[in-house]
Amino acid sequence: MSVDSSRASGAVVVGDALIDEIRDDAGVRELVGGAALNVAVGLRRLGVPTTLIAMVGDDEAGAHIREYLEDHDVRLIASEAPLGSSRAIVERGPDGEPVYVFNEAAQRRGIRYSDEAVRVMADAGLVAVSCFPFDVPAEVDALVAAAGDARLAIDPNPRSGMLSDREEFVRGFERAAAGAAIVKVGADDAALLYDGDLDGLRARLRGLGVRAVLATAGADGAALESDAGVVTAPISALPGRVVDTVGAGDATLAAVAAGLAKGTPAHAEGWQELLDRAMDVAAATCRAEGGLLRTPESLADADRGVFGS
Repeated sequence: MSVDSSRASGAVVVGDALIDEIRDDAGVRELVGGAALNVAVGLRRLGVPTTLIAMVGDDEAGAHIREYLEDHDVRLIASEAPLGSSRAIVERGPDGEPVYVFNEAAQRRGIRYSDEAVRVMADAGLVAVSCFPFDVPAEVDALVAAAGDARLAIDPNPRSGMLSDREEFVRGFERAAAGAAIVKVGADDAALLYDGDLDGLRARLRGLGVRAVLATAGADGAALESDAGVVTAPISALPGRVVDTVGAGDATLAAVAAGLAKGTPAHAEGWQELLDRAMDVAAATCRAEGGLLRTPESLADADRGVFGS
């Protein structure tokens, strides 16, 4: 790998932190979640010192979120939450996939960047952004200003229950993503934002100057395109049944970001290694409930930290 020695190897993650209220045949239970929080905890579980910048309320839900992050040794820089902590009610749709209904705090989420936040972003080896309100121009302005010349890893991760303006979201996302170190997009992102053309979206992002694009397509695996070329990987066939696909995309991003926090692969072989590892981590994460990142090596410890307390 080629390494930018002027930066530390740690990471900062910017985005959402919330409580998932899961309702299914087993009853109702609460898990600490949020895409950005999952990525931050995943990075730390992969050995990368990590700070999360997110809106967290001074309420019972916020206390659970703080405890969970402390348990996983993730530093939190909390942004003020005037409406309290974010919450998502999660039920299964007819196809078995999760359906989310978000509270007002989640729908009107926002992040303010303290001097401390700006400083840690400047010092980080990589700044990852996930599930961010790209459809709010003032939020994008603040993110771009705070990030400065940081190496960015971006997952637009739009949620239909929080998306107020698709065209504005695309504009904000593309503004922030231009020149990023890597952008992760999935088939669901392409369907919601770009009428379903994942290959076209990958080409569009490369045209915006994105250094690498990770495109995930569910059961069809993933492709990663950079100046070194295109590498692909199928989904990993790990032993054990798939329990829950929640968090698989976050785990994929965390695994790739963990490598990029330490440097950028100079050749296709390095990118292939990152992608293969990311697919293994995503598959392991699907072998247990919740968004907590698992590795193939940690499956025996599958219950640790799932409930965030």
